[in-house]
Amino acid sequence: MTRGQALATRWLGVGLTSAVAAVTLVLCLTGRIGLYINPDTAWFAASFAVVALVGAIASFALPLGAEADHGHDHGDAHAAASMTVTDAAGTRHRTRGDRRRQDVRAEHDATVDHDAVVAAGFSRSTATAATVIGGVLATGVVGAMLVLPPASLSAELAMSRDSGTPPLFQGADAVALATTGETESFGVGEWAAVFATATNPDAFEGDPVTLTGFVTPGDEGFDLTRLVITHCVIDAQPAGVPVQVGDVPETGQWVTVSGAVRMADDGSLVVAATEVTPIDEPQDPYEY
Repeated sequence: MTRGQALATRWLGVGLTSAVAAVTLVLCLTGRIGLYINPDTAWFAASFAVVALVGAIASFALPLGAEADHGHDHGDAHAAASMTVTDAAGTRHRTRGDRRRQDVRAEHDATVDHDAVVAAGFSRSTATAATVIGGVLATGVVGAMLVLPPASLSAELAMSRDSGTPPLFQGADAVALATTGETESFGVGEWAAVFATATNPDAFEGDPVTLTGFVTPGDEGFDLTRLVITHCVIDAQPAGVPVQVGDVPETGQWVTVSGAVRMADDGSLVVAATEVTPIDEPQDPYEY
């Protein structure tokens, strides 16, 4: 292995791991880790980031290029193969039929060996190309993490993930609490679960609400939407409640809605807004 190959191998392993670990720790220290994972699991991510950095530092005790040492010698196998071919080629046969069969066998073995060499070369080329492509992509992703500021998922992505099925975030617990009137701590996710699963809509008529989210298109007025995360942004799912209002803000605009729960003509629940205040995106844009 050349020095350049050794450095590339070290970068793809230790270098990228160290960069991701450092970004994770910075996000935890600045309180922005919630843009990527549930803050309740931040301690887990930070712990593994520290372990990764300690392992990366310890890896420098290994000589450069030690990764290529497989612990065995290929030379003996090649020598044995050569000896076997030599022995087979040097064997003398007494009959012409035996000699002909030996020649056919030797020709077949040579063809098999040639095919094996071609296949091995193709396999090495493919592996090298895959390594280079994967390394470039991984470096690009990590580089973007280092250079670009943390950002939340967009309203467009939330709308693309909307499957049209009722959200069931903590559905049973949310409905039980809403029935008792204990809704002060409810977010968009809890109210969306109540709106989707309530069997007695009259019980919530007039309940006051103050909710924050971003605007997405709705049937009457707009839908107030938030992305709800269970573990990380990969599993983020949109939750929304319909808001009745005269002037509809621009799609994607963050707003705080104050109003009361009302039952629409079709029996569904909506928020009748008395005030819609545009705001900047909050520091913690997700619900968990």
